[in-house]
Amino acid sequence: MKRLEGRVALVTGAASGIGRASAILFASEGAKVVAVDRAKEIDETASIIRKAGGTAFALTADASSEADVAAAVDRTVSEYGTLDVLYANAGVSGGFRNFLELSAQDWMDVLSVNLIGVYLAIKHAARIMVPNKKGAIVCTASVAGLRSGAGGAPYSASKAGVISLTQLSANLLGGTGVRINAICPGIIETGMTKPIFDHAKSRGTEGKIGQLNPLRRYGHPEEIANMALFLASDEASYVNGQAIPVDGGLSTSHPVAGRWG
Repeated sequence: MKRLEGRVALVTGAASGIGRASAILFASEGAKVVAVDRAKEIDETASIIRKAGGTAFALTADASSEADVAAAVDRTVSEYGTLDVLYANAGVSGGFRNFLELSAQDWMDVLSVNLIGVYLAIKHAARIMVPNKKGAIVCTASVAGLRSGAGGAPYSASKAGVISLTQLSANLLGGTGVRINAICPGIIETGMTKPIFDHAKSRGTEGKIGQLNPLRRYGHPEEIANMALFLASDEASYVNGQAIPVDGGLSTSHPVAGRWG
């Protein structure tokens, strides 16, 4: 039996990268998928799923808008009858501007999507899942939320917030039958990280991306999707409130220029 057979999953940030890979994988494992993003490419994600024989529809929505998030959840229930899985994956990078030059608006632009958006997704999924006494929520955090050095200040702080929110929510939803966990990706080749990869390619140093982790390589969206599938499935029935790195081992160490012994 497929791992998400008969279940309904909503995935935000599903127009590309980790979100698209996860939506496609969830559908291949039997889920009816609602793919959500503010980018126009979201329609392509749903089309890919349907062409492969899966069930999906796309919604254009802003993860930082409570009205949009509430409407997406309501539309999911209207179309498919319930909501079993939420993957709150939508996020923005915010760039790498100088720390002392950031404005309050720079911070709000990132926090509104990466942290408040995740809260809104949890809130509105929970109003369906809690009465049903079951559900799995997965959030995309980052290794940047574990310690410094993996992202800009607003991005890193927002992802640390996602980790804290995951832990908090798991406890506040205790006894309801709803589980919530976060994934902390390392460097993954996605649209968000495209500037990093493009810069490395222009310098001929693409092979060095990810060199500081023990696997000595960068990751792929499908590798994060595999963890999301696990956390969404009954195989993770006793996993709750965790922030799990999927980073080639980067978070096992404080990276240094050289290694010895």
